[in-house]
Amino acid sequence: MSIHKNHYCVIMAGGVGARFWPMSTTNRPKQFIDILGVGKTLIQMTFDRFAKICPPENIYIVTNEIYREQVMQQLPLIAETQVLCEPARRNTAPCIAYANHVIKQRNPDAVIVVAPSDHVILNEAVFTENVLEAMKAAKEQPWLITLGIVPSRPDTGYGYIQYLDGNVLDDSPALRKVKTFTEKPNYDIAVSFLESGDFLWNAGIFIWSLKSISKAFDRYLPEVDDLFKEGAGKYSTLLEAEFIKQTYAVCRNISIDYGVMEKADNVYVMSVDFGWSDLGTWGSLYETRPKDSHNNSVIGNNVLTYDSTGCVVNMPKDKLVVLQGLTDYIVVEEDNALLICRKQDEQQIRQFVNDIKVEKGEKYI
Repeated sequence: MSIHKNHYCVIMAGGVGARFWPMSTTNRPKQFIDILGVGKTLIQMTFDRFAKICPPENIYIVTNEIYREQVMQQLPLIAETQVLCEPARRNTAPCIAYANHVIKQRNPDAVIVVAPSDHVILNEAVFTENVLEAMKAAKEQPWLITLGIVPSRPDTGYGYIQYLDGNVLDDSPALRKVKTFTEKPNYDIAVSFLESGDFLWNAGIFIWSLKSISKAFDRYLPEVDDLFKEGAGKYSTLLEAEFIKQTYAVCRNISIDYGVMEKADNVYVMSVDFGWSDLGTWGSLYETRPKDSHNNSVIGNNVLTYDSTGCVVNMPKDKLVVLQGLTDYIVVEEDNALLICRKQDEQQIRQFVNDIKVEKGEKYI
C-alpha cells in the first residue's frame, strides 16, 4: 500500500481520563497505559494504526505540556516538533486550529485525519480501508467528513448523527450528507433514534483537507483561528512555545463539534463498523475485554473469584485477591488507591475523584 505524502494525522492526547480512576491519574492518564493488557499503550496502538495511513513524520500529537516526556518516550519514531504541547485545556477546536497552522507551514495540500488517542478499534484492516476512502473523498470534495458508528444499543453516553438518505458518491456508498447532530440524548430518545434507522454514533474522528477545514474555521470560528494565524513563521521554531502560551491564555474553550461541525453545511458522515469503542468508562472496557466462564473480566495473575459474575477486575500483576459474592462490580487497585464500585454507578467516579481532590489531596488522583 503506498503511503501518500499529503496524508497527515492529528492525534488528540490531552485528556485526563478521570472516569478510569484509579488506574488513570492526572500524571499518567489512560492514553499512556496498557489498559487492555496487550503490551502496548492506547496511544502506541493509535500511532501504529495511523502509521499505515500516513508517513510517521506526518503524524502530530496534540497533548498537554505535562505529558510531553511520556509522548516522546512511548513514540520513539516521532520528532519533538511533532508533539504540540498545550499549556491549558481548551477543548478540541483550539487543538485542531493549532495543528492546522503547524501543518499549513509544511504542506498546504494536506489531507488530515483527526482522532482521539484512546479509542479501541478491533478490526484495523476495515478501519484503514474506511479512513483511506474518506481521505480520497476529502481530497476531491470540499467536505468535512466524520465517521459514524452503526449503533448496537440505545446508549446515552454518545452523541448521535442523523444523515440524509441518498448516495453522494458512486464509489463511496457509505458516505451521506449530515442532517443533524444530537448530544448525549436520554434513553427514550436514544431508543427512537435506533428505531428510525438513520442515526449513527459520533465517533469523534474527522477527515478533511486542510483547505476545507481552514475555510470552515474562517467562517465559523474566526476568533479562534485568527489567534493561531498570528503564529505564522513561529511554528516548529524556538518561538512556538511562548506564542502558544500567550495564545491559549486568551483562546476560547470550545469543541469542534459545537464550533464548526454543527454549523457547517458541507458536513458528511461515513457509516462504519470496525469494532469501535471510545473506552470512556470501565463498563466500555469490560465490553472489549475477554471474560471468564462467569463473565468476569480479570487482569491480574492471582485473582480468585467465587460466586461472582459480571465483574471487571484490575489488580497489580502478582497481588493475591479473593472476590466472593460480587455481581456487576468494578474492583480496581493501582498504587495506593482501591476502587470498589457497582458498574451501574460508574458515572459517579468523576464525582469520587473531585471529592478525593478536596478531602484527601491531589497525590491520590
